[in-house]
Amino acid sequence: MEDYADMVRRICLVHLKNRHDTEDVFQNVYMKYLLYEGSFESREHEKAWFARVTINACTDWLRSLSRRKWVPLSVLNEESRSLDEESAEILESVLKLPEKYRNVIYLHYFEGYSAVEIAGILGRKENTIYTWLSRAKEMLRKRLGGEQA
Repeated sequence: MEDYADMVRRICLVHLKNRHDTEDVFQNVYMKYLLYEGSFESREHEKAWFARVTINACTDWLRSLSRRKWVPLSVLNEESRSLDEESAEILESVLKLPEKYRNVIYLHYFEGYSAVEIAGILGRKENTIYTWLSRAKEMLRKRLGGEQA
């Protein structure tokens, strides 16, 4: 739990935008881990398993009929208060990205996965991941007023 708890929480927060839902999904992910009967080939395989299971659990949570389709601004503001102004602005922009772009940005920049590794985690083609990363960066560049590369 010590190895992946921070990563699981960050993925949940990026997807759910709510600390309380994050804790619920966090517990679900670790329950799945405790009940998992397979074995992992390596620590990287285990880390990738956690990332994939967490993303799936967040998606399932959001699809749940009992979940609301919106997050009050007060909740987002509460979560971003602990960040400096620039980081809060970047977080807000990342959270506004469509889910597929949010996933690749998070896995690439926050968890350090390459496009090839992300393709394996998300079950997509490598070129699709490169395209999504490029589009996500362009969206963020426009939102944050950055220069063209």
